[in-house]
Parts: sequence; C-alpha cells; structure tokens
Amino acid sequence: MPEHEHEHEDLTPHVLDARSLRGLAHPLRMALLNALRRGGPATASQLAEKLGESSGATSYHLRQLATHGFVEDAPEHGKGRERWWKAVHVGVRFDGALFKDPNPAVRGAADLFMHEVATTHSREIATWIGNRGDWPDNWTDSSDMSDWTLRLTPELSRELSGRMHELVEEYRARYANTDAPGAETVRVHTHLFPTHTD
Repeated sequence: MPEHEHEHEDLTPHVLDARSLRGLAHPLRMALLNALRRGGPATASQLAEKLGESSGATSYHLRQLATHGFVEDAPEHGKGRERWWKAVHVGVRFDGALFKDPNPAVRGAADLFMHEVATTHSREIATWIGNRGDWPDNWTDSSDMSDWTLRLTPELSRELSGRMHELVEEYRARYANTDAPGAETVRVHTHLFPTHTD
C-alpha cells in the first residue's frame, strides 16, 4: 500500500494490533490512508473531493486515523488555515492471529479489513484493464496478471510468501526514489490461499 515513499522516513510497514486494527477497519478510513500514501499530503477538503465524500466526514475520519497513529499533521504543506495531513507509515502488515482474537469486535474488524483489501485489489485490477489502452505499449507489455495452482504444505506456503515479499521489498528499497525516465508508480498484489478442488 505504498507510493510517494519520499514522504516517509521509515519504509517499514506498521504491524496492526487489535487496537490499531479497530481504528483502521473502516472503508473510508482505509481509502483516506491509501489516498495519502499514494498521492502525498492533502487536506480534508481535497480528499473529500477526490473520494466523493463530505469534508466533514473526511475530517472526522482523518482525526480518528491520527488518534491511532496512521496519519499526522503536515504543517510544511499548509499555507492557509486548512489542516494538511500525511501518512505516517509506508504500509501496514496484518497479523493473522487477529482472526482468532478473543474479542468478537476485533475478529469482525479483521474480516472487514481483509474484505476491503480484496475489494480494493479487484477495483484496481479492473481499472487497469479498463484503462490500459491509455498507457504506452511498453507498460502494457510490462504488466502482469498471472495465477498458478501448486500443492504445498502450510510451511512451504509461508516460505513462498516470504520470498515473494522479500523480492518486492528489495525493489522498493533499491528504487524507492528513482527519477529514471519512464518510471511510474506500480501496484503489486500477492494472493496465496488454499482451495478445495473437485
């Protein structure tokens, strides 16, 4: 969930705990946080216009995100009276143990969070497919949407997922602030889950 990484001093994702998960697991809060990560600092009014929400709603949810440590003031961007906000972390890391938390409110927040992430991924892929004709051929040729079916144990699945994450993090660290000609922000999704086959 990272982009505009020059705005972040620390590229380490924030690990969600029960309290911070409950502060984030709301569709508008997640959308606001994504918008700040990808678009850089903004005001509640700017985010309201971008997301089709009221500035009252965006202001309220930005304050809630700040209470839980996801966003903070960006006074260096403000020239008037309106408050500017920026994301604190480059992304978040979800701990699967939250699905088993003894508090049903936490388990519900975990479900909501994961469904919202899946919805966002689906929307982003659909947007790319719908708009790919607007991009140069070299970007169309460089995109990827693949899937595989493997037979793995939980341990091997965890190993595979970890190695994929390491590779992505290597590219993030190496090229986070690249100004190379033709460089664009790219989204990388990974999904690894068991499935029953007939």
